[in-house]
Amino acid sequence: MKIGDIVRFLSEVGGGRVAGFQGKDIVLVEDEDGFQVPMRTADVVVIGNEDYDTGHMVEVKQRKTAETAADEEPETEPADKPLTFKAPVEERRGGDKLSAYMAFVPIDLKELTDTRFESYLVNDCNYYLRYVYMTAEGTSWQVRSTGEVEPNTKLFIEEFGRDQLNELEKSCIQLLAYKKDKYFLRKPAVDALITIDPVKFYKLHTFSENDFFEQPSLIYTIIENDRQFVKL
Repeated sequence: MKIGDIVRFLSEVGGGRVAGFQGKDIVLVEDEDGFQVPMRTADVVVIGNEDYDTGHMVEVKQRKTAETAADEEPETEPADKPLTFKAPVEERRGGDKLSAYMAFVPIDLKELTDTRFESYLVNDCNYYLRYVYMTAEGTSWQVRSTGEVEPNTKLFIEEFGRDQLNELEKSCIQLLAYKKDKYFLRKPAVDALITIDPVKFYKLHTFSENDFFEQPSLIYTIIENDRQFVKL
């Protein structure tokens, strides 16, 4: 996998062009709106690349040039960028009330004392969520991640170790909900403070079965059925 490859997501709807990498396990995928989404390399698959598309465009252009010379018709330039198919968002019954969660998933639950963790933002509703995830140090805040989560999907945020738990202790999630290409009911912006207890990451029973992940996870509720649980 290299910069310029066209990829699609394995665990959720979407994809785009590889814009860069964060370490050896995270790839930055740029969608059609120009937003870069961090994903694990194991969760994406290459379906094409810019070199192939460029070569194909040259071949098409040469063929069109030959046809123009024979038929004396004006040449039509190919599109600058290849069109990629994007399946329409599927809405579910009862999903028009906002529900979103912050999830922490151990990479190896059997080695809880040594394992690293992954964090996800779970969007369990029919709205797109534009989010800002930040953490505090004293009275100052630092953005850790920002982007968009599609309806009824989860988005990988980052991987971290126990040495970073104190950084996450005071976290904030801000959400703006909307739908695309259709009318919708306007929702208030969400500004939620999450206090993360580092001690929980050392206790096996705090990671429980849930509807979003195959493995037990630590789930913090941001908003559920339009009811915000924690506010600043």
